[in-house]
Amino acid sequence: MVSDELIILAAVTGAHGVAGDVRLKLLGDGIDALRQHSLFNNGTLTLKNIRSDNKGGAIARFVEVQGRNAAEKMRGTTIGVAKEELPPLAEGEYYHRDLIGLKVETDLGDPIGNVTAIENFGATDIVEISLDPPPAKGMKTLMVPMTKAAVLTWDKSRLVISKDFAEQ
Repeated sequence: MVSDELIILAAVTGAHGVAGDVRLKLLGDGIDALRQHSLFNNGTLTLKNIRSDNKGGAIARFVEVQGRNAAEKMRGTTIGVAKEELPPLAEGEYYHRDLIGLKVETDLGDPIGNVTAIENFGATDIVEISLDPPPAKGMKTLMVPMTKAAVLTWDKSRLVISKDFAEQ
C-alpha cells in the first residue's frame, strides 16, 4: 500500500530557460536522491533529466512541463515520493517528518514538550522543541543538536534527550 503523504525531496524555485526546465531547491540527500526516481508527486510528474546548477541546487526537466510559462507556474511546487519508494534507513537514520510531533522527555522521564521542527545550519541537524508548558518568561522553544550526547534515543512515540541539554 502506498501512502498519500509524500517525502519532499525538492521544491521548485522558478523557471530556467525557455524549454520548460525548472530550478530546484534540494532537500534531504540532494540530487542523487532525485536521480533514484523517475516518477514524483504520485505519478503526476515524470523526470526527463536533472543536473546540478553548481550552486547547491538543480535544474530539472519534467515530461509534463512544456515551455517557460508552464515552468513558471510550477514555482512553489514541492517534489516528493511516497515513503515506501525510498531506500530503507540505516541504524540511527531518520526522516525529519518522523521526528516532528514526537513528545520529548529527559532521560529522567521529565516531560519537556514536542518536536516542532528540524533545522540544519551546516554542522548537524538541530531539533527544535516547543516547551510544554511554555514558560511565562524567556524562550518558548529549546534547540538540541541531534547528536548521541544530546538525543539519547527515539522511537515512533517519543524522543529522549539528556537532562543536561534540557536545562535552560
